[in-house]
Amino acid sequence: MKITGLIFVVGDNIDTDQIIPAEYLTLVPSKPEEYTKLGSYALIGLDGDYPPFVEPGQTTTRYPIIVGGHNFGCGSSREHAPIALGAAGVQAVVAPTYARIFFRNCTATGELYPWQSVDRLVAECTTGQTVTIDFDHNLFINHTTGREYPLKPLGEAGPVIAAGGLFDFARQSGMIKAAP
Repeated sequence: MKITGLIFVVGDNIDTDQIIPAEYLTLVPSKPEEYTKLGSYALIGLDGDYPPFVEPGQTTTRYPIIVGGHNFGCGSSREHAPIALGAAGVQAVVAPTYARIFFRNCTATGELYPWQSVDRLVAECTTGQTVTIDFDHNLFINHTTGREYPLKPLGEAGPVIAAGGLFDFARQSGMIKAAP
């Protein structure tokens, strides 16, 4: 599997309030119209140094891949953070380290792939570059610069995310019975 697209680059310690501020946590992701609205607010908590992640009047982003710094997703245990990013159209985040609960929530919800980079890619990349994440070879390929970077394997999280999250994985693998 591969994901190719434009990247949105952010720094270190991007917390869940920056990903989806608390005022939007009343939105219920299981309601389709509220899920869509949640995506339109993804990364709205970033300061003014960043371009808009979701353009005004839009509900999704043009950046399917986020490149982050250390400790991406820190702050709280809210599942709304990876859900908001997924609702906005993000397929993967690439960062050297994550808050453990954010990584777990990405896996449990099946919203996006949290790839761990070996290198500090925020120092190598800029917003708007075109990249590919090659799942078979654990590679981050920057087509704009022509450089390739290794990624740490997703391990057991990969199949869970691919299934659509923890409960879907459990149903598909027979761990729990599917609803009649």
